[in-house]
Amino acid sequence: MQTSLKIKLSIFMFLQYFIWGSWYVSMATYLGKTLGFDGGQIGLAYGAFAIGAMISPFFVGLIADRYFASEKLLAFLGVLGGVLMFALPSLTAFGAFYPVLILYCASYVPTLALGNSLSLHHLADPKRDFPLVKTLSAVGWIAGGVTLSVLFKGEQSAVQFHLAGAASILLGLFSLSLPHTPPRKTGKDVRLGEILGLDALALLRKPAFAIFIACMFLICIPLYFYFVNMNLFVTELGWTYTAAKMSLAQVSDVVFLVLLPLLLRTLGYKKTIFLGILAWVARYFLLASSVDRPGLGTGLIFAAILLHGVCYDFLFIAGQLYVDAESNERMRGAAQGFIAFILWGVGNFVGSTLAGRSQASHALPVPRGAIAHDWHGIWIHPAWGAVAVLILFVIFFRDPARESNTKM
Repeated sequence: MQTSLKIKLSIFMFLQYFIWGSWYVSMATYLGKTLGFDGGQIGLAYGAFAIGAMISPFFVGLIADRYFASEKLLAFLGVLGGVLMFALPSLTAFGAFYPVLILYCASYVPTLALGNSLSLHHLADPKRDFPLVKTLSAVGWIAGGVTLSVLFKGEQSAVQFHLAGAASILLGLFSLSLPHTPPRKTGKDVRLGEILGLDALALLRKPAFAIFIACMFLICIPLYFYFVNMNLFVTELGWTYTAAKMSLAQVSDVVFLVLLPLLLRTLGYKKTIFLGILAWVARYFLLASSVDRPGLGTGLIFAAILLHGVCYDFLFIAGQLYVDAESNERMRGAAQGFIAFILWGVGNFVGSTLAGRSQASHALPVPRGAIAHDWHGIWIHPAWGAVAVLILFVIFFRDPARESNTKM
């Protein structure tokens, strides 16, 4: 019974992240090179995901938890997302493309929380089994990027949205095979503070936790420069199969996710998260240096890509575990909702918007062949921004006193 369940959940996670990986990395290249959108518009387009993340808690809290079984809602959202994805290629003006992209993100982002919640509810031993199931999400992301690149060469084509749309409809249909998960709060009143995770604001009275939240928000500002600009950067350098090559980041993600529990036990939260922020500093200096060193450029860029496991797992996954350690049972869900709102919502929107504006402000008046932007200028600013966050974190953050008792 559990074996069949774990196989189904693994397939679900694979499809869910196949969708995301097949368009998110390459969208900037399509928007910039094919549709001719400027950097500010590209930044706003990436910020659509943040709007979806900010809408998602309302959707899940007010609708999913009260009225619909999770598997049926996942089926509806999957099919709806597929329809919206198939509509995007026909929309070539930003004023038409952007609102439909927002609607799509508002339909996709809730599937992340719903899928995790359904999995944790039905797995017999979530602490042991959920990480193994979740590993298929990274595999799905890799498969999405490789499929787009190798089979379709579609980084500059609308085929990425067709691919994501087909996978989304398949996800919706497959969701009906998941175990029945009835709404948890039928007939109950749900407070706005509970939906937004505002109950967790009490944790901000702890200075270390307040510094942690501030640093997580601030690091999101330079962080999203990578997601908004990276594929366009390597495309202008003349790379081919860009989405496939960038999927090496998820290979790194799997490796360091396995190492994370050991490092947390050995180093603690402060040193582990320090390494995560330091990896972002190194990533951006590598990218800035690659522009000035043509002979070493490709190697430096691949090094920046392969740092992703440290950048993501040591910062965000370790950060979520820190939040869990600092929370009591009553506010654990609220605390995770709050940190997700900061990272994927507000932080994402601010970072993506500024990254797009930076791209626009660094556009070259006269392109140098395929190079249309001052990429050293684009990468050096988030590098120094990450340095500033690192200094703030090192000076003010303190490990939790009960860390040695934290359950990994």
